[in-house]
Amino acid sequence: MSLDHPAGGFRFDRDTRVDKRADGEFTATLTDAWTTFTSHPNGGYVLGAALNALRQNLGQPDPLAVSAFFLRPAAAGRALVRTEVVREGRRTATGQVVLEQGGKEVVRAIATYGDLTPDRSARVLTLDEPPNLPPPQDCAVPPEFARAEGVGIAGSVEYRYPERPGWMDGRKDGRPYAEFWMRFADGREPDTHSLVSMVDFAPPAVLEIGEFTTITVELSVHVRARPAPGWSACRVFTKHVQGGLHEEDMEIWDSTGVLVAQCRQLAMLL
Repeated sequence: MSLDHPAGGFRFDRDTRVDKRADGEFTATLTDAWTTFTSHPNGGYVLGAALNALRQNLGQPDPLAVSAFFLRPAAAGRALVRTEVVREGRRTATGQVVLEQGGKEVVRAIATYGDLTPDRSARVLTLDEPPNLPPPQDCAVPPEFARAEGVGIAGSVEYRYPERPGWMDGRKDGRPYAEFWMRFADGREPDTHSLVSMVDFAPPAVLEIGEFTTITVELSVHVRARPAPGWSACRVFTKHVQGGLHEEDMEIWDSTGVLVAQCRQLAMLL
């Protein structure tokens, strides 16, 4: 059962809400609506709650670069969020944030914010293409996601694949690469704040090689533009698995074909 939260609004906004307790300190309530295969709340969701506190103390509207270290799994329940402004500049503002539960740090992040208001005079060079996907309405919704016991994120986020992922049928010989559509299940539109969480919402690419338990050590996010409304086209892939670790890269392209977020994380296989 999900923990109580304020009625109304979109789930992501309700579940990342923070309340100010003192200068630089906030409280949050993490819910089980974002749990993954590990039975813990998704790290991107937890980071979203932490940054919701940090951004209230910074003078710029959009996250540009975020680096987060995940020190232990989060749990549904109360959390303390401590923030610090490192620097307020003319074009960027940088701060750091720690989210704690039970007196122990869960995630520690540093983030630089700026203003991603479109500048039509700025140079644009794109040497890659967005995922080549059929329209979302022509892509399959994996039925298992509708009845995923203990995987709350499957009810909070909607995924549509051009073809059924092999890992869902027990295959372990696939390529750790996937392209798919993604959006919030309740219709919330993406924005720069939610993109920092969404880059961690993808089912891990290493599922295609039979690795079902992986936890993030460090996550680096670059937000490149304010996204247009609609479905987000996603690309996730892993190229190197060694020493019990793997990297995972994620790209999010908006409904108009603009790259809006990139992410690389280092993760540990369990």
